[in-house]
Amino acid sequence: MTGISWNDLLTSFVLLLGLFFIFAGTLGLVRFPDVYTRLHAPSKATTLGLIGILIASLIHQFDTGSWGIKQILTAIFLFMTAPVGAHMMARAAFLTGVPPVGKTDASEFACLLSENEDEHEDANPTVES
Repeated sequence: MTGISWNDLLTSFVLLLGLFFIFAGTLGLVRFPDVYTRLHAPSKATTLGLIGILIASLIHQFDTGSWGIKQILTAIFLFMTAPVGAHMMARAAFLTGVPPVGKTDASEFACLLSENEDEHEDANPTVES
């Protein structure tokens, strides 16, 4: 008589946990009011959800006797690129003038960006003809 092993149960639980985070991020993408919060939800969901799915795959691979080096490398790549991509998109939205919604105070960020732009202008003077 064959039954479900503890390893299969653990794999299923971690897989469902990862799918829950991806679903929550998708729901946040649809429900949140502005571009900044809409970027936050999927970037967190991608990181947590895909890590859950990769861990489930790693558990399943370990059960079969093989190493999951691809899953580990994918997780490392995901941890390094997801926050950077979300930051770049949020910065581009801010620099193009997309307004935040609600009680978000963006004046502090505007001051930081104007100081940063002044430093770049001093370092790279434009040639006037």
